[in-house]
Amino acid sequence: MFGKNSNGNSDSQGGRSYVAETMQIEGDLHSAGAVDVAGLINGSVNVAEVMVFETGSIKGNLKVNKIEINGHVEGQVIADVIILGKNAVIKGDLLFRVSLKTEAGADIEGYIKRVESNEKIVDREEEDQDIQDIMPVQRPELGRPTLVKESLLTKQEKKVI
Repeated sequence: MFGKNSNGNSDSQGGRSYVAETMQIEGDLHSAGAVDVAGLINGSVNVAEVMVFETGSIKGNLKVNKIEINGHVEGQVIADVIILGKNAVIKGDLLFRVSLKTEAGADIEGYIKRVESNEKIVDREEEDQDIQDIMPVQRPELGRPTLVKESLLTKQEKKVI
């Protein structure tokens, strides 16, 4: 019936999935196939191919082979091929390996970087958290200000004032 081919084996190929306009997904999305997004996804997306329609929105990091964006994406996008339509709104970094195509009108708030295929891509939020774990911010204790009398200043310090 479902998920079986004529030989009785399970289908291993990834098909296209659709997140409709009235649908909202909370959590991470993983798929070997393609996903068309017209609704909202709150979570990371790790799929082969994504198409974000004008009504679609993704809030989370994306790791895909190919992505076409005509809607909203808030998070880091890592892909081999990135295509941005004229209505695309991106709030996050774009890291691509092969190509980036942008139509006039696309709004990007973040940096764009081409990376080599063998280069390890580090998630900036994870990297910032790792740095904070290694080097916690230590703020100095602030006391009351002290008044320095002019007679105690050296000649060099008087010239600066």
